[in-house]
Amino acid sequence: VQLQASGGGSVQAGGSLRLSCAVSGGTFSNYAVAWFRQAPGKEREFVATLRWRTGSTGIADSVKGRFTISRDNGNNMVYLQMNSLKLEDAGVYFCAATVGNMFSAHYDYWGQGTQVTVSS
Repeated sequence: VQLQASGGGSVQAGGSLRLSCAVSGGTFSNYAVAWFRQAPGKEREFVATLRWRTGSTGIADSVKGRFTISRDNGNNMVYLQMNSLKLEDAGVYFCAATVGNMFSAHYDYWGQGTQVTVSS
């Protein structure tokens, strides 16, 4: 499975960005696809996840109500819509896939990161 993240950029606090993750290879229905992020000097943290077959999702408490994860089956894409961005949302965002527990911190496949910068 290959994952390609894109859509990062610079935005002012309160603004919005949409990240995209292009997924290829494997049998998508078997996978959960998630977004993680890592800020400088901090550990990587879970942001959101989606089970491809069912569309069920999970969102971290820190972004609940502001971020939404969704998929486009036809284009094999997973999106992270980020609204009302805060300074603390800045970091490198990664998309990842697993056939296992969608809420696990261990994901089997990782894409390269995309940088999100939030300024005041």
